[in-house]
Amino acid sequence: MPTSLPTHLPVHATHAEPAAARMDLIFIEGFIGETVIGIHESELHKPQPVVIDVQAGVQRARACDTDRIHDTIDYSVVCERLRRLLVEHRLQLLEAFAETVATILIDEFGASWVRVKVVKPKKFSDVSAVGVQIERVRPIADTPSARGGAAVLRLIGSGMVPGTH
Repeated sequence: MPTSLPTHLPVHATHAEPAAARMDLIFIEGFIGETVIGIHESELHKPQPVVIDVQAGVQRARACDTDRIHDTIDYSVVCERLRRLLVEHRLQLLEAFAETVATILIDEFGASWVRVKVVKPKKFSDVSAVGVQIERVRPIADTPSARGGAAVLRLIGSGMVPGTH
C-alpha cells in the first residue's frame, strides 16, 4: 500500500520554527569552570564549579565554502572568553551570567541566535544540578541589511530620496 504525503506542514516547517533551525549551529558542551556566583553567604567568597553549554546560530557559516576559521565562530576563542568572564564578572544570579554569555556571543562573535545553559552541579546533596537556560536572538536592527535599511529610512525622513537628484 503506497504511503501518501502529509497534508499538513510539520511543526518544524512553520513560522513557529525556532530561529536556530534555519542556521548552522556552533556549540560547546560541558565547559567546566569555577567562579564566585550566588546569593547565599556560603557562595560569595569561594569559587564553585559551573558547567556551561552554548549553542550559537550563524546564518550559513561562510566557512562551509571557504574552509577558513575566520569565517565562522572559533570555539577556542569562545572558550578563552568564557574563562575570562568567569574570573572578571561580579554577577550573583545564573540568569544574569547566562545573559552576559548570550550578549558576548551575539555582540563579539556575531551569532544570530544563542542558547546558553549554566548549571551548578551538585549544588544540593539531593539534586544532580540546578541552573538556567536562556535563548536570545540578535535584534533585527543589528543585522547588516537592517542597518542599511535604517540608513535609507533616515535619508527619506530627511527629505532625501536615494536615486533622485
